Amino acid sequence: MSFGTSGPLHDLILDDVRGAQKMLSGVARTTAMEGSRHLSSLVGAPVHLKCENLQRTGSFKLRGAYVRISGLRPEERAAGVVAASAGNHAQGVALASSLLGVHSTVFMPMGAPLPKVAATRHYGAEVILHGTVVDETLAAAEAYAAETGAVFIHPFDHQDIIAGQGTVGLEILEQCPEVRTIVVGIGGGGLAAGIAVAVKALRPDVRIVGVQAAAAAAYPPSLAAGHPVAVDTAPTMADGIKVGRPGDIPFALVRELVDEVRTVSEDELSSALLLCLERAKLVVEPAGASPVAALLSDPGAFRGPVVAVLSGGNVDPLLMQRILRHGMSAAGRYLSLRLRLTDRPGALASLLGELSVLDANVLDVSHVRTDPRLGLTEVEVELHLETKGPEHCAELASALREAGYTVVE
Repeated sequence: MSFGTSGPLHDLILDDVRGAQKMLSGVARTTAMEGSRHLSSLVGAPVHLKCENLQRTGSFKLRGAYVRISGLRPEERAAGVVAASAGNHAQGVALASSLLGVHSTVFMPMGAPLPKVAATRHYGAEVILHGTVVDETLAAAEAYAAETGAVFIHPFDHQDIIAGQGTVGLEILEQCPEVRTIVVGIGGGGLAAGIAVAVKALRPDVRIVGVQAAAAAAYPPSLAAGHPVAVDTAPTMADGIKVGRPGDIPFALVRELVDEVRTVSEDELSSALLLCLERAKLVVEPAGASPVAALLSDPGAFRGPVVAVLSGGNVDPLLMQRILRHGMSAAGRYLSLRLRLTDRPGALASLLGELSVLDANVLDVSHVRTDPRLGLTEVEVELHLETKGPEHCAELASALREAGYTVVE
């Protein structure tokens, strides 16, 4: 099929999405739609969370992978499939292949989180660890496909993948028929393109907003240029949407059907993940929380009712720990201070007593005594404190200075 900006593009793809929905019946879950009182109060209109983090394998990726592999000819199935992924796509391909009786090989970076590697193997894939970055892993998977005849399953740049992901859009319209804005994270663009095709064909009045991590935002320059542009990506916690170049097929659909693409910062992503955990009681990975980050960064920009798609929940526990601390800091609920004290018995106890009066919870304390910047009778103490918010942080720093302590930072 040819994807352009004219012709019966919508009807053809909408039929594919409807067919994919039938195909996925009994395979993919119709995930829950949960209301968020906190986000609704910020936006000033109802906000609902589409919980694809509760999908089988922990993300929406199963939908597209199953539809794509189901469409293979018998001889292609016999040859097996191969994919490259650091996580969600790997697990989607592994489970889809197992359900369809197709052998799957998944290449993953050597630094991929161990829980994701273990889950991919558990779903039935043969896992090969190769390369230190996803580009090297992708090249290895493509070379394997060329050598063995296995079918390469692209994570987003294929019509069947987009059709499968588009079933999320059909579910949104069924669960929230009054929706006026859908906010969805964008990496390569398969999910946003699929949702846009389904929703715009049935409800062209619904506004669709894509969200990218600012450190890996290939869509804004690509949309400005009118064609996919490769960009250098910086490190980001939102590895699920860290894609250096949009896919050709999803780009054409996003350009035509998605109303706006926004970017969010690392602080906004960590704050969104923390909000999902605390307020919604949902474990969401940073990429999956990107729509919530967009709502938090500019709540007045979204016409309600709003549906934010939580696209995945596969987050490594160690990364979660770091992100939560980062999110608490961004929300003003975590404070790091370095102070200089006189190195004498009882000095630290006096400091901790001051903090107790100020109702700060001390998480960690460390000492530095051998620094050329310190005087002979000085010691530097680094404190990590849990606080009640930005005002409490300012109160703590001010009170410590008034008590005679030298606050280094």
